[in-house]
Amino acid sequence: MTTLTVAAPRKRRKPRPWLAMAAVLVIGVFAFGPVYWLIVTALTPSGDAFRFPPRLWPRTVTLEHFANLADNPVLGRYLVNSLIVSSLTAVLTVLVSAYTAYSFSKFRYRGRRSLMSLILASQMFPQALLLITLYLLFSAFGLLNSYLALVLSFTTFTLPLCVWMLKGFFDTIPDELLEAAKVDGAGQGSVIHRILLPVSLPGLVATGLFAFIRGWNDFIFALTLAGPDKQTLPPGLVNTYLGEFQAAWPDLMAASLVVSLPVVGGFVILQRYLVAGLVSGAVKG
Repeated sequence: MTTLTVAAPRKRRKPRPWLAMAAVLVIGVFAFGPVYWLIVTALTPSGDAFRFPPRLWPRTVTLEHFANLADNPVLGRYLVNSLIVSSLTAVLTVLVSAYTAYSFSKFRYRGRRSLMSLILASQMFPQALLLITLYLLFSAFGLLNSYLALVLSFTTFTLPLCVWMLKGFFDTIPDELLEAAKVDGAGQGSVIHRILLPVSLPGLVATGLFAFIRGWNDFIFALTLAGPDKQTLPPGLVNTYLGEFQAAWPDLMAASLVVSLPVVGGFVILQRYLVAGLVSGAVKG
């Protein structure tokens, strides 16, 4: 007579809170350490900024570097250029990626998957290679040193990932909702503009914010394709405060802190849309 033995169920390991707290602490140091050092350097007097060993908090706090920003009128021009270029990039990216993602998500046609893979693969190319191609193209059409060159270049390297973000969000919208609108007599344009896009507002906001931040933070494209009058904040700040015979790091840190505030404010205001858009796209691929 054989007897069957039933293995006792394995005990589930309890989560270790200290391990999670350690991981959060390490990520927090990597994420906020540079921001903390930026603030400390901006508040440090110029004579103490290069002292070794550096202090985690300056003994003397000064606001002179923030006051110096008012004496530099070119910073306002760089700020306006960044707002114009980043806003237009966000709008153009959302428009193009929304229609492209709608096609990928709601239609089935030959070559669709290959085209989706090709768009994603374009994100893998080095930006330096793309920069050379765009420089020659814009030079041939006389678009160098213009807002249009910056907007088109920012949209080029932002678009592939935004298409995939919106495609993931559109996949979560039931096809029955769009089919019901068509049964009620709505045309293709009405289905997109009156049904799909309003329902997808969190995804559109997340995509637009992502494109805006990438355009706002770009350095190499703005430095190469824009002249002195059209330069945005990243290359403009570096050219203003760093050079062969100067290294005004405290002034540069103060300017970087001030110009980051609009992006931080926009992120805080639109945070709930950003989280909802990213999570919805991740639930159903």
